[in-house]
Amino acid sequence: MKTFFTADCHFGHYNIIRFCERPFKNLNHMHGTLISNWNKKVKPEDTVYHVGDFSFGWSRKYESRLNGKIIHIRGNHDWSNGTKSRMKYAVMDIFGLMVYVTHVPPVIDQERTVEYDLVHICDFILCAHVHNLWKHKFIGDKPAINIGVDVWGFEPVSLPSLFKYLKQIGR
Repeated sequence: MKTFFTADCHFGHYNIIRFCERPFKNLNHMHGTLISNWNKKVKPEDTVYHVGDFSFGWSRKYESRLNGKIIHIRGNHDWSNGTKSRMKYAVMDIFGLMVYVTHVPPVIDQERTVEYDLVHICDFILCAHVHNLWKHKFIGDKPAINIGVDVWGFEPVSLPSLFKYLKQIGR
C-alpha cells in the first residue's frame, strides 16, 4: 500500500485549461489524461490525499473512476461539490517529520495565528492552489512543495518522490 498526494485536478472546470495553459484540447481530453495518469500510478489499495479543488460539480462521478482511497482536504472550489471530507488542513507525522498539508500556501505575518504556529512546528509544507506558478518555495525557513497536478505531470506524487524532491532542494 502506497501513499500519494495531489491537488487542483479541477474536474469539470473548462476554463482551467486556458487559465493554467494546460495542454488539453477540451475537458474530455483533460479528464481522460488525469484519470489515466492517476490509475497508472495508484492501485486500488493505495491512499491519495487530494489537497483541494477536486472538481466543479458533483465529485462522486469522478471519484468512482479513480483508484485508491481518496482523502480530501478542502480547497477554495470544494464548497459544494460533494467531496467526502471537509478538512481545511492536516498535520501529519510522515517518517518522523511533521508536515503541514493545506490547499492555500500559508502566509506568515507578524500576528500569531494557528497557521503561523503550524508552519513553525512543522518540518515542511505540502500545498497547492498556485497551479503552475512554482513547484516549491520557502515560507520563512520552511520548504513548501506545490503538489498540484500542473507541476507534477498531471499525476499524483508518491511519498518517495516527495522526499527525493526535498533532498534536491536542500532539505
